[in-house]
Amino acid sequence: MFFSDILFPMSDKKDLIKALGLYTTIAIVVGAVIGSGIFKKPSVMAMYLGSPELVMLIWIVAGLITLAGALTNAEIAGMITETGGQYVYFRKMYGDLTAYLYGWSLLAVIQTASIASIAYVFAEYSEYFFQLPRFAAEIENNFKLYMPFVGVIYPLKNVGVKMLTSGVIIFLTIANYFGIKNGGRIADIFTTTKVLAILLLIFAGFVFGNGTTENLTNDIPNFSFAGLGILGGVVAALSAAFWAYDGWNNVTYIAGEVKNPAKNIPMALTIGTLIVIGVYILTNLSVFYVLPIEIAAQSHLVAADAAERALGPIAAGVVTALVMISTFGTANGTIMVSARVYFAMARRKVFFSGLGQVHEKYRTPANALILQCIWSCAFVFSGSFDDLTDMLIFVSWIFYGLGAYGVFVLRKKMPDVHRPYKVPFYPILPILFVLFSLIFVILTLFNDISNYINGESEMINSVWGLLMVLIGIPIFYYYRKRNKE
Repeated sequence: MFFSDILFPMSDKKDLIKALGLYTTIAIVVGAVIGSGIFKKPSVMAMYLGSPELVMLIWIVAGLITLAGALTNAEIAGMITETGGQYVYFRKMYGDLTAYLYGWSLLAVIQTASIASIAYVFAEYSEYFFQLPRFAAEIENNFKLYMPFVGVIYPLKNVGVKMLTSGVIIFLTIANYFGIKNGGRIADIFTTTKVLAILLLIFAGFVFGNGTTENLTNDIPNFSFAGLGILGGVVAALSAAFWAYDGWNNVTYIAGEVKNPAKNIPMALTIGTLIVIGVYILTNLSVFYVLPIEIAAQSHLVAADAAERALGPIAAGVVTALVMISTFGTANGTIMVSARVYFAMARRKVFFSGLGQVHEKYRTPANALILQCIWSCAFVFSGSFDDLTDMLIFVSWIFYGLGAYGVFVLRKKMPDVHRPYKVPFYPILPILFVLFSLIFVILTLFNDISNYINGESEMINSVWGLLMVLIGIPIFYYYRKRNKE
């Protein structure tokens, strides 16, 4: 029995309904990836690399690596079409414990903190159009709490922004609660709108931006890679690019609600990732065509500065609205798909049983959506979601690598299972992705330890992230023992 069973009719016998077609599935892939990163990260990468050509190269390399991961994942998605996606894959690849730790990580921090972070960007940018309420500075600074793993937090800071953020999360949760089609329609509308708007912005940059192709080849004079050296600069730039590309595998979580998932999930992963790569490359070309690299490196919101040269004083409002549209759609996609993982875990009796129930009328994982909403809103008022997601980026790439290696595991464990789609250039493509994941994880750990030793960080984020994941182990064994009794 879960708390919402008292209020809403639930069933643990009914299944989720297959209602999503190919277009919506592609929209979910694109919508989950394109958030606020493309509007911010080009300037961060310019600061780390000092060369538009290097920045473009990193975007292309990160895109190709992401595509390799998507193509590899597509083989597994085509043969295992159950709701829960990556969680279900890990269970068949490595067993219950690894799968549980992945699902636990998503609920504990990765997806719930991401929902809070994405919706928070929407609320922050809304203040361009209207001022949200705030407490006086002395109240904000004096009311503080201690949060494990993070330290002191100030829940009343920017309370208006936090209230609007929570309102967005609640609204989108309600929309998805009343049917998967609602979430799918929002994904269709907002993904289409933001892609078209970005393309118009790119067009405006090239046509009205008064730029020059020389900007695409001129480096910052006497550049020192922000004091990190070329290797450190490249790693930092890759991290920024991967943050912008993150979310490509979210669509696998809703496989049980996609029509003909064996065909549509692999197609959506491939087409959606290619669309994102194309949009990102064109956006960067437009930005660096308009802005010299030294100006781009100093910009807080580089897309807005590029648009201002093309569109004049209305540009800031246009880009602000575009960021809000983009993050609203991304928050919806993340809310919609993530709840399906906790649902799948509960159906296998390794989590709160109520999360595995389906609403009698709306055929949605209503309890899972409600719990996710509450936990995400708690992160909003803690103000700690960005710190927590920074810790778990390291862990996310461990799971990415394990997921790609799983192609080899499943080809050995399940050789006779029909595979409607097979990863191209096997085994080279998955090997390259696994090797990159391993190198990225090692470099991240090395950098975190170096920053801690040098006094540039108060804790080793990657290690704390691992500890937070490992908290799930005793919970897993508790449920396993209870199920045997």
